Amino acid sequence: MDIDSCPVTILGVHTTDAFRKQVESLSGEKVMQCYQCGECTAGCPMAFAMDIMPNRVMRMVQLGLAKPILESSSIWLCAGCETCATRCPRLVALSKVMDTLRQIAISEGKPSEKNIAAFHEIFIGAIAQHGRVHEVGMLGRYKMVTRDIFSDMGLGLKMFLKGKLKLMPDKIKGAQEVREIIRKSREEAK
Repeated sequence: MDIDSCPVTILGVHTTDAFRKQVESLSGEKVMQCYQCGECTAGCPMAFAMDIMPNRVMRMVQLGLAKPILESSSIWLCAGCETCATRCPRLVALSKVMDTLRQIAISEGKPSEKNIAAFHEIFIGAIAQHGRVHEVGMLGRYKMVTRDIFSDMGLGLKMFLKGKLKLMPDKIKGAQEVREIIRKSREEAK
């Protein structure tokens, strides 16, 4: 038996090396390069809200602990700002790993933060439809899906009155090309 395929139980979670290899393959990042210096966590603007700190997410990927990572809110809170990648002395882009973890969670039907997953899908759908984001249409869909219609109505009204939100989407050149890019990326993700 190959040492990489030996099952191990860590903290009561069954694990193999397959999860790490899947993350490396999809993200293009060599997660074993991380030696836990903590620079990613120190620079992360969202770390204060995460249930698992960024460097701990990387360690858990290294150990193959898929279940707790895919069920955490941390992967959904990553803003993709790439501060982690900029600070990393080993040049590991944790933001790409986080994006990959979100993809895996969605493909396995395990998004722990359902509203964030819904926002992501609606956002991409809005771009596919118009070639760019149309805020009013996107927010309308989001509010209907999450059934949270009135929580920030006052803010939306203020933005509309100041001309920050348009009722009709802007037309852009290349909208069909944007749709094609999104279609291809969705096919590749399957």
